[in-house]
Amino acid sequence: MKEFYRLVEIMDILRGENGCPWDKKQTLESLKPSFLEEVYETIEAMDIGGEELKGELGDVLLHVVFQAKICKEKGEFDIEDVAHEICEKLIRRHPHIFSDVQAETSEEVAENWEKIKREEKLHKNRKSVLDGIPKILPPLLKAEKIQKKAASCGFDWDNPEDVFKKVEEEIREVKDAVKENNHEHIEEEIGDLLFAVTNYARHLGISPSEALRKCNEKFERRFRYVEERCDMKNSDLTEMDYFWEEAKKYEKEKKEK
Repeated sequence: MKEFYRLVEIMDILRGENGCPWDKKQTLESLKPSFLEEVYETIEAMDIGGEELKGELGDVLLHVVFQAKICKEKGEFDIEDVAHEICEKLIRRHPHIFSDVQAETSEEVAENWEKIKREEKLHKNRKSVLDGIPKILPPLLKAEKIQKKAASCGFDWDNPEDVFKKVEEEIREVKDAVKENNHEHIEEEIGDLLFAVTNYARHLGISPSEALRKCNEKFERRFRYVEERCDMKNSDLTEMDYFWEEAKKYEKEKKEK
């Protein structure tokens, strides 16, 4: 832990009397955008691993130390309090490890976790199981979180097949809304469709956010392939589609090797 405490000391210097003007100027509010950016960069690095991930985890750790330092200056808590709090939480929420509670499956562990969480002082004023879901979560992530919370109370479909029927129903409703040509209604029905697809993915054990992220990357990779091989301003769709299919074939052959 020597290097961790070295990081804490460096932050003390940077925020100190003769420290860095930029670091001294920062507040919790001003750090929000860069913290969010670092988290997303870390998620991307998780697919790469190694030195890339090590560097990004360091950036996230810096933000944790940075924010704790600001809170210490305000007389609220310091980095040791942060570490103590998470240690106590982990022990409290793992009674099957640190106590005599029985939990043989990950589902039982998750159920105990939510039960203990609801009993904690910090969460006792929550009236709904949905309370505590961050308002700032990206919509797709929030939809998944809402569904998981509702499912923890038994408010859920019995099987993926029933959920897929709901997806099909929502597709039909989108088509009907498009025929009406009512923008507000179309938006509502597309929202319902996205929510249903998110639910179906969850039932199949797929993270919809992760699936969409990988889909975005795949599209970007193939589109760049097309861009490199034809003049996008003067080419027609037939030519573009030819290189798109070629990109798909190239990726498939690469996977099979």
